[in-house]
Amino acid sequence: MKNLLTLSILAFLGTALVAADPAMAQDGAAAAAAGGMSLKGLGAGFAAGLAVLGAGMGIGRIGGSAVESIARQPEMAGKIFINMILTAALIEGVALFAVVVGLIGFTG
Repeated sequence: MKNLLTLSILAFLGTALVAADPAMAQDGAAAAAAGGMSLKGLGAGFAAGLAVLGAGMGIGRIGGSAVESIARQPEMAGKIFINMILTAALIEGVALFAVVVGLIGFTG
């Protein structure tokens, strides 16, 4: 799992650095007119995908831990469930924000 996270971070940084050069050199219209290929969309999509991947892993871990906690203490199931749903909703909100920022970065 640690190797996957390291690989994902390095891949993201590599994509961001590759996409930064054409994006900073000229705007999208000039790049299209010159026949150059802008990788800004690839970087934005990759960033949004990593945000969703991280959120999915986090929510899965929260769910697994909640089920394990309920199995250990069934009398606390109500409080554990409420805290699990609240935390999952907060993570989902952050992931949605990251996807929107990625898409805005693509169009902007």
